[in-house]
Amino acid sequence: MYHTWMRFFTPTPAHHRLGLACLGVGLQYGALPTVGPRTLDHHVAVVISAGGGWYLTPDGRRTTVTAPALLWLTPGVPHHYAPDPGAGWDEGFVDFTGPATATYTELGYIEPERPVVALSDASGPRAVIGRMARAARRGNPLLEVETGAAVHELLVALRRARADLAPDGDPVLQGLARDACLPLTVADHAARHGMTPAALRAAVRRGAGCSPKDYLLGIRLGRAKELLAATELPVAAVARRVGYDDPAYFSRLFTRRVGMPPVRFRAQQGRTVPGGWSDQVPDPADPPIIGWAHSTDVG
Repeated sequence: MYHTWMRFFTPTPAHHRLGLACLGVGLQYGALPTVGPRTLDHHVAVVISAGGGWYLTPDGRRTTVTAPALLWLTPGVPHHYAPDPGAGWDEGFVDFTGPATATYTELGYIEPERPVVALSDASGPRAVIGRMARAARRGNPLLEVETGAAVHELLVALRRARADLAPDGDPVLQGLARDACLPLTVADHAARHGMTPAALRAAVRRGAGCSPKDYLLGIRLGRAKELLAATELPVAAVARRVGYDDPAYFSRLFTRRVGMPPVRFRAQQGRTVPGGWSDQVPDPADPPIIGWAHSTDVG
């Protein structure tokens, strides 16, 4: 005896151009039947939240699957798997495709070479799949866009739930973020962490999906944008604040990556306001209240 619920969709070409298109979503539990051997032309994320089973690799190696776990089914790669015949398992699956899958693979969010991935907790990804299942109600006019957007969210949730990675970055990434605006080379950063530059590159690629140089540059340019938008500091002073002694080099780098010079970015985004710029992350559950209630407090 097993229990299955699933829906499948046929997004239009326009929906595919959004980057990711959801082709189907399902929830199953129990002693489910064996899947495969088969080969698909799209991606599937199978999230196992309870129970266990096995996965057979194309070269014949049998891997034990123990919840919480993720099965990556990737296009053109044969797969063959099943829950334990007795207790079975609890799974949620999402079929998806689109040009953005190549970039998510490059960034390490999709891992074709690791078909079985241990998760620290399946609750986050399962919550996203649950919302996709609710969006799949008959007659939902937002179906394709809503589920397609949720695939992006699912990939982030799966990356955050990987058991071999800390949810918000390992100490190396946190240290790089802390020191990003110091005038240090990649080799300097590696030495501060007691690593070789090659080891640092591997750690950052694994944790952030990019090179240390790009990781540091993203943080520096983000800080530079904040200073340009919220202060009247000269561009040269902004450059020094984010680790560049040569303002001309900073301006060229900013222009190449942002698409406009720093002075033009400031002209578009500048918004110096009374009270200054806050570094504190706002709490959406406790927003400021502006209006009649405040005006009546003055007496």
